[in-house]
Amino acid sequence: ARSPSSSPADRRREIFLVWFGFRLDLWWEKRRGAKMVRGKTQMKRIENPTSRQVTFSKRRGGLLKKAFELSVLCDAEVALVVFSPRGRLYEFASSSMKNTIERYKTVTKDNLGRQTVQQDIEKVKADAEGLSKKLDALEACKSKLLGQNLEECSIEELQSLEVKIERSLLGIRAMKTRRFEEQLSTLRQKEMKLRQDNEELYSQCQKEQHSALEAAAPPAPATLAALPAPVTLAEQGQQVVDVETDLFLGLPGTGRS
Repeated sequence: ARSPSSSPADRRREIFLVWFGFRLDLWWEKRRGAKMVRGKTQMKRIENPTSRQVTFSKRRGGLLKKAFELSVLCDAEVALVVFSPRGRLYEFASSSMKNTIERYKTVTKDNLGRQTVQQDIEKVKADAEGLSKKLDALEACKSKLLGQNLEECSIEELQSLEVKIERSLLGIRAMKTRRFEEQLSTLRQKEMKLRQDNEELYSQCQKEQHSALEAAAPPAPATLAALPAPVTLAEQGQQVVDVETDLFLGLPGTGRS
């Protein structure tokens, strides 16, 4: 594992040592007469842990060697970061890892910004086209519901339009009835309120008239004493005068015979 604070010279020395060890292993295998047969490697995970670790070490060395050669031969700024399956860090940088990473962030940010703007523009165009198609479909449906442009409609479409219009009429009539009931209920409430106000005004007028009659001055007691007492029926009977009812013949003024 290499520390990020190591100098470029130390990293190059380590890369060289890895490359030299890799080449030495190849030379030793050839010296022993081992036959190296290159076959097509299947791109899948190696199940054997030992083989996987050996392959990782060899491929890591080759990768670091290629990165070093690329930076030296082509004068390119190269930064390589590798984490082993156990989490160990292996890195290579031709100059400074931090500066290279900052440069990478700046470039990718600018590219990402341009890509984002282009994607937003394409998305807006696609949304506008979709809305335009939906608007055309709605306009066509509206004209058909109004009884226009029905020449191209089939019998099934006309029946469907008829059913939709009937449902719309039912909904409109139901809402109209509901509005009428609400208005009628409001008018009834207003009527009850007016009646209550009328009863309150009538009661207030009665109270004011009664108060006015009570406020009027009553007759004096002396005047009440001077008034004649009412005549009873018994007294009226005593004052009745006897009337003659006898019948006689003769001229008026003559005496009885």
